[in-house]
Amino acid sequence: MRKLEEVLEDWEAVIGLEIHAELTTLETKMFCGCKLEFGAAPNTHTCPVCLGLPGALPVPNKAAIESIVLAGLATNCDIEKHSMFYRKNYMYPDMAKNFQTTQGPVAFCMRGHLDLDVDGPAARERYRLDALEPGETRDNITRTEDGYVAHVGITRIHMEEDAGKMVHIGGGEGRIAGATHSLVDYNRAGTPLIELVTEPDLRTPEEARLFMQKLRQIYLAIGISDCSMEEGSLRCDGNVSLRRRGATEFGTKTELKNMNSFKNLHDGLAYEICRQAEVLEEGGVIYQETRHWDPSAKRTIVMRVKETADDYRLFPEPDLAPYDLTDEFIDRVRAKLPELPDQKAARFADAFGLSAYDARHLVEHRETANFFEACMEAAGVDAPKLAKPVANLTINDIAAYLNAEGVALADTPLTPARALELVRLQADETISSKQGKEVFAAVLAGEGDPAAIVEARGMKQVSDTGAIEAVVDEVIAANPDEVARYKDGNTKVIGFFVGQCMKKMRGQGNPKLINQVLAQKLAE
Repeated sequence: MRKLEEVLEDWEAVIGLEIHAELTTLETKMFCGCKLEFGAAPNTHTCPVCLGLPGALPVPNKAAIESIVLAGLATNCDIEKHSMFYRKNYMYPDMAKNFQTTQGPVAFCMRGHLDLDVDGPAARERYRLDALEPGETRDNITRTEDGYVAHVGITRIHMEEDAGKMVHIGGGEGRIAGATHSLVDYNRAGTPLIELVTEPDLRTPEEARLFMQKLRQIYLAIGISDCSMEEGSLRCDGNVSLRRRGATEFGTKTELKNMNSFKNLHDGLAYEICRQAEVLEEGGVIYQETRHWDPSAKRTIVMRVKETADDYRLFPEPDLAPYDLTDEFIDRVRAKLPELPDQKAARFADAFGLSAYDARHLVEHRETANFFEACMEAAGVDAPKLAKPVANLTINDIAAYLNAEGVALADTPLTPARALELVRLQADETISSKQGKEVFAAVLAGEGDPAAIVEARGMKQVSDTGAIEAVVDEVIAANPDEVARYKDGNTKVIGFFVGQCMKKMRGQGNPKLINQVLAQKLAE
């Protein structure tokens, strides 16, 4: 099988996403008063409505309607004032009533869009991006200095209810294949669920990954879901087809399931693109089917032939009246919109002189964005001067630590005051950047404030020019061969001299001053 970059030279991938988010911040289910609680004992939060017992009537959750309208406003959707619910019929044990209550072709939220900033390694998957000049537009992308911006349409965001949870016993990796029996937990059945459907505007697995990441940031910012992919409250299905470069007609698509992480989303789509290309190039046929992404085997497996809308026998829900949203209702919801990630990033860039790249990465996670903002507030008049080093510390060191340890920033000993103190110690050259890493680790280990750690460990950097000159003279005198090599044009040998000086000064010499003095002395 060919590599992705080779396949994308000959074939254009057409990708659309269906992203499901449970409204986990609500108290109760979509059409009944049962409590929402992840991890509760099986079948302890059920009632006649969510079990579909005869005569039980649904009552819509108004807070859920507010949440989906909030999601639509945050993703540039038009809010449809008139819409209705339908019955989507299917026979499967995870929904006791044998149908799902969902919206039809007209949803609460229609015709939205998000713009993706794609740069760095992520931009390399785009076909012949280098052929565009900055500011130039092709299809749905506009070239930037570092990559491109992709305009991705949103077809709709519709409201529905989640199904129950199936637990397959005896099969491999919890799958139904090979299972001896299955258990059903109906606690999740009836959970308010919104599904966002994109236009087929995505062209690379990286764009799909970035879209889902951005949507997760937005949902977290507006507070409608915890967006936990591990717990299943944020899930994604990917539709992908191929067509020859230059063709305009869509190919036959397959739908990928089980992409429960950003990495799985990227890797599953990448594999499926390469698989379809191989089938087509060998004269085979792509069938419309649903496939399972197996991350351990790193391949997709056929699950079932894809159903069509006709198979679901959709018809209007007779127990729910159509919705007519008023302008007043929509305006009340709009007033609840907080500052969105893109707005926050623009404010960080404008207020603190950060690059668009740094600002965008700061707002990827709420806790890092809030931490940076708390640092800037504490810095006062020094905020513009300290913004860049604090941003670097937050994006690189702090984010890496949180990811590696799987902890929340609030549960660590690192505070905005300590972060600022650490940055200032490096800015005034009391410690080097290398020593800063050591102090950072010590703070997280609970050893106290950065200044106290530097004092206790005797780490204060020597910046006395006279003392440094004496050490430099000693090192130069002791290494005449390396001096000769330097004077012969091998300037890389200066690294050897710096290392020797730092060794003699027990790592406390100011490397910047040592380099300056060495360059001056060796040029004499």
